Amino acid sequence: MAAGELVRLLNALDQAGVPVWVDGGWGVDALLEEQRRSHDDFDLVVEMSEVAKLNETLRRQGYNFQRGEAPLSFELVDRDGRQVDVHPVTFNESGDGIYQTGNGKTWAYPAAGFGGTGLVAGRPVRCLTPEVQMLVHTGYELSQKDYDEIEVLHERFGVDPPAGYRASKM
Repeated sequence: MAAGELVRLLNALDQAGVPVWVDGGWGVDALLEEQRRSHDDFDLVVEMSEVAKLNETLRRQGYNFQRGEAPLSFELVDRDGRQVDVHPVTFNESGDGIYQTGNGKTWAYPAAGFGGTGLVAGRPVRCLTPEVQMLVHTGYELSQKDYDEIEVLHERFGVDPPAGYRASKM
């Protein structure tokens, strides 16, 4: 997913009135205000009540359903193979974004985590804060790109790595 395509999709979602937060690798790069690596996809967080409008907006941009279904995460892909990974949340009374996991459990994006801002190709974007970007690097086997993101979040923003984290030996 190139920066220009990400910006095109964010502009379309803004025009449709669908607020989203950039997550994942692009979220880290947005916080850093520079693209550090190529990205296979675009991860975003959206409120559950906006999922239908998001789907329709992305469909008009050439993205169609690929796998999964709200309230769980799901993927949309265009004919060139570009992928959008959608993480729907329901906001509770404290403003935390409650995310339904595939194993029937929930995980909370802390309310303060939705206050992040960054830049993608010079365009201001809403993204998850460095602290929450660090939190989402838990619960799965880390790849080298995850280790790199953890290290840069720690170095640039002073955010402690997740509990139990051990630096990669790669």
